[in-house]
Amino acid sequence: MDYDVKDIRLADQGRLKIEWAEVTMPVLRLIRKRFKREQPLKGIRITACLHVTTETANLMKTLQAGGAEIRLCASNPLSTQDDVAASLVQHDGIAVFAIKGEDNQTYYRHIESAIAHRPQLTMDDGADVVSTLHAKRKDLLKHVIGGTEETTTGVIRLRSMADRKVLRFPVISVNDADTKHMFDNRYGTGQSTLDGIVRATNRLICGSTVVVAGYGWCGRGVAMRAKGMGADVIITEVDPLKALEAVMDGFRVMPMDQAASVGDFFITVTGNLKVIRSEHFAVMKDGAIVCNSGHFNVELDIPALEKLSRKRRIVRPGVEEFTLKNGRRVSLLGEGRLVNLATAEGHPSSVMDMSFANQALSAEYLVKHHKTLEKKVYPVPAEIDKEIARLKLAGMGVKIDRLTKEQKKYLASWEMGT
Repeated sequence: MDYDVKDIRLADQGRLKIEWAEVTMPVLRLIRKRFKREQPLKGIRITACLHVTTETANLMKTLQAGGAEIRLCASNPLSTQDDVAASLVQHDGIAVFAIKGEDNQTYYRHIESAIAHRPQLTMDDGADVVSTLHAKRKDLLKHVIGGTEETTTGVIRLRSMADRKVLRFPVISVNDADTKHMFDNRYGTGQSTLDGIVRATNRLICGSTVVVAGYGWCGRGVAMRAKGMGADVIITEVDPLKALEAVMDGFRVMPMDQAASVGDFFITVTGNLKVIRSEHFAVMKDGAIVCNSGHFNVELDIPALEKLSRKRRIVRPGVEEFTLKNGRRVSLLGEGRLVNLATAEGHPSSVMDMSFANQALSAEYLVKHHKTLEKKVYPVPAEIDKEIARLKLAGMGVKIDRLTKEQKKYLASWEMGT
């Protein structure tokens, strides 16, 4: 079997971590049990470009149980857990192409290796596989029946492709599922981002000023967790509705030009580029800490930071200190890449349980319905979203009410007034 991992001898260590994560992934376990019985993905070739973590490993095992032939590569050079990659190869026979810290050339070589089996389904976390297929391997597009996308950044890219009529197959936006963005983005990103910052820096959050750029679902989660840890949280936004929501949620809102000089920690979660730029770095406090929890490191203008600096050094694992020409020091975490994965372990498995349940059931949906779908971006079907929520509640031992016949009639009628 073709694969490229750091050290296959790490496989046993990785298997233990995968098993630990599975304990809090009851929805995926239930889906895997059904998939093994029904084989809805039998013979389907899937290329997955995702963060190679313990949670992803459990998704891969679920797809494999459904009969799929899988090739997995990393969606970020710093997010791979090398022992997990080794375990998938050694113990599950899944072709993995991912090494933590791989350079840009290796990253794209791994994507090429992952699509070498002529995929019929793609699973993306940032749309790099879809982009590669459309830009460099158009010869493989004829085999693809559909894809799924996990991130806001990737969905933005895909919708742009669809609007320009260049997208060649339907894609389901897993990111837009309520059971994904409401939980993964808000609770997962919220906790794991702060976890990454604390692990990397060992700095006290309470009493500090934390600037969060972007108040989407991820920004809400990060702001909530930082506030809960005792920080004074400032939000920067370009959307007036989201900015208003942040104000009503009790946060200070101001432009980055103003926030740059008062923040102790800066966290970008916008999905856009150059959110923190040269003019912002130049006025930051001595010792300011900057990181990104959006998918790509372009949210921070790192070349501008380099130009402003007269010296740079690694002071801790995952922490690079830049000494500016004005003498102030600014520290960059995880090379500006996803801090929750670059310096921590990503989202808790109980959160990813729902995100990856969406991936698995969306793959099944595409296999069944791709012939009736247009070449555009679709939301996760509502019935899948609700089924995942139902399964999650059951896994947590939570019961809810059901509508009575009279209540159903009332909701469906216009005759029954007040």
